[in-house]
Amino acid sequence: VQLQASGGGLVQPGGSLRLSCAASGTILSVATMGWYRQAPGKQRELVATITGGGSTNYAESVKGRFTISRDNAKNTVDLQMNSLKREDTAVYYCDLRQFKYEYWGQGTQVTVSS
Repeated sequence: VQLQASGGGLVQPGGSLRLSCAASGTILSVATMGWYRQAPGKQRELVATITGGGSTNYAESVKGRFTISRDNAKNTVDLQMNSLKREDTAVYYCDLRQFKYEYWGQGTQVTVSS
């Protein structure tokens, strides 16, 4: 399994960005896909996850601002980020968990700054 993330960039506070991640390989419906992030000097943290059935989980800090979505036919997972704050600045990583295996994408930088 390989994950390819895209869509990061520089945005002003209050702005929006959409991250996309495409998975290739054998992806089963039981797989959970998601996004994590790591800010400088901090540990990697959960942003949002979505199961094959569409159940979602969000970090408290992003609830109401971020929306995760998934296309099982295309094996993609997107993260729509609205009302971005400076503290959302981080490298965002796409993640896939399938049975006992976990895979990570290469990371995409999101910078929220005026």
